[in-house]
Amino acid sequence: MPATNRDPAGVERTRPLYEVVNNDKKRVAYFYDSDIGNYAYVTGHPMKPHRIRLAHSLVMNYNVYKFLEIYRAKPAVTSEMTQFHTDEYIEFLQKVTPDNMDGFMREQGKYNVGDDCPVFDGLYEFCGISAGGSMEGAARLNREKCDIAINWAGGLHHAKKSEASGFCYVNDIVLAILELLRFKKRVLYIDIDVHHGDGVEEAFYTTDRVMTVSFHKYGEYFPGTGELRDIGIGTGKNYAVNFPLRDGINDATYETIFEPVIRSVMEYYQPEAVVLQCGGDSLSGDRLGCFNLSMRGHANCVNFVRSFNLPTLVLGGGGYTMRNVARTWAYETGRLVGVEMDSVLPYNEYYDYYGPDYELDVRSSNMENANSTEYLEKIKIAVIENLKKTAPVPSVQMQDVPRQGLGMSDDQDDELDDNDEDENKDVRMTQRQWEKKIMRHNEYEDSDDEDMAEANGVYRPNGRIRRSILEFQNPNAVEDDMEIDSGVATPAPKANEEVADNDDTMLEDAEPEPVEARTEAEAPADVAAKAAAETDKMDVDGDVDMAEVEENAGEATIKTEEVDGTAISESARKKPPAPGATDSASDGEGSKTKDASVSPANSTAKDDEEAAIANEEPGKPAATPGDATEHGEADKQA
Repeated sequence: MPATNRDPAGVERTRPLYEVVNNDKKRVAYFYDSDIGNYAYVTGHPMKPHRIRLAHSLVMNYNVYKFLEIYRAKPAVTSEMTQFHTDEYIEFLQKVTPDNMDGFMREQGKYNVGDDCPVFDGLYEFCGISAGGSMEGAARLNREKCDIAINWAGGLHHAKKSEASGFCYVNDIVLAILELLRFKKRVLYIDIDVHHGDGVEEAFYTTDRVMTVSFHKYGEYFPGTGELRDIGIGTGKNYAVNFPLRDGINDATYETIFEPVIRSVMEYYQPEAVVLQCGGDSLSGDRLGCFNLSMRGHANCVNFVRSFNLPTLVLGGGGYTMRNVARTWAYETGRLVGVEMDSVLPYNEYYDYYGPDYELDVRSSNMENANSTEYLEKIKIAVIENLKKTAPVPSVQMQDVPRQGLGMSDDQDDELDDNDEDENKDVRMTQRQWEKKIMRHNEYEDSDDEDMAEANGVYRPNGRIRRSILEFQNPNAVEDDMEIDSGVATPAPKANEEVADNDDTMLEDAEPEPVEARTEAEAPADVAAKAAAETDKMDVDGDVDMAEVEENAGEATIKTEEVDGTAISESARKKPPAPGATDSASDGEGSKTKDASVSPANSTAKDDEEAAIANEEPGKPAATPGDATEHGEADKQA
């Protein structure tokens, strides 16, 4: 790209948005429902579905979407959710709302809904979107329509058969694994969330057809399960793997345990499909996490699992610092399609979330690592020894594939394509065609439909520049250099200064009081009270420090006000109006800083004029450059 190419944030794009690092042409299906960001648990709750919308925006504006097949999955319905959950529990989730929740107090206690898992508007619909994407992704993997399926709205691993837990209501992971088991003999579940994946482990604790592997914080931590000795029971003995960790684990240490354990799992278990839960609360600085992983350390786990070339379902999970979770999931989406994304963020609709560095990176901190090498080595050896006790390959009795598959069949998909073409005969590219279109890594010509991309939230890199507030000026406003004849000679401004008419009148529609109506009857106490009130007001707003005002209360200083970066004198700002003019500007002085030494004798028009002339003595500067008002300093800080 040329050096003059700037994105809408004004950043020069001397490097491309991404670089292809793996050209193995994996087919990646990406599930996203734009409604997911509209749901909110309750005010102040750490779980914010809006983070998925942030991640999607980065995926679109990095142009990674060109390598994805984008789908909006059909939300899961009651009959699909009850393949794992009880009918009564799902019926409760469908009925309860914030308006009628008082009538379900007994059920809330029974199903653990209320505190960590609050009732909010659209609860059942939110669960349907989350579960629908995961189940549809599993169905497409079964039909060999893709090699990797991604659903960042999924990964809610704490939900139990008839109980909500840890912000999770419906366990989309269990539902997706049940779908995979229709065609796959063995499924491997890997969990890199900071919390133990207790809901998934509990669901498959007694079977050898699913191996659950969880790397998590253990000891005085939610949910309190996941001990090394929890290995499964019955047929499922040794098929539950738990790796308990301590606070502060970093990238290098995590890699020394994750890769050997997963390599051993692949060797001994030989799964036919993988489900990877990528909880973002294991990142450094997470609101509820205690690990110290960077974005790239987290993504290395995803890339390592990808290297085994198995059908893989990638899901979201925890993560409570939105901007870090969004960065990481977007970056991992890029790694899954084989590209390395540039560290400088492209402009997007949530650009301000990523300040002040505006980079695609989550760095580790200097947090102490409580995981000693001896401790980790001991746990790793115990885990691998348990894996050796598993059967060479668990056998599965030959039987018919149970029930009808979830999602659309190939015939239904083709019918939708035909209907889409018939209904949009005059459209060059329909929304459905755009979402299914994939750009290959070896393509050099970008044939993307820019209008369709812009309609889906992609900002043109060399198009609109980020708008400035100065571009929207009122054409009817009074010009700064307009001169008003006050009958008093105006001193020449200093170099680099302009005399501006700064009428900050706040009540423009009010009837101003004539100058002649103002008398000397205004008591000194009233003037002092007004000055004190103004001082108090500014202190509350954070503009002026109270102690500083009290120290300078007896000093008469010439204050300046900065207008558009130009300092002007108090005398120039307080020019009396021309004969016959009203004193509206004087009424507006209440919004400005007042000198505490104002005298009641200065309230008459005659004395105002004399004071103005006195302030304009020859040789006396209009203002000093460093004598800016507190308002000017506040503007600079803002």
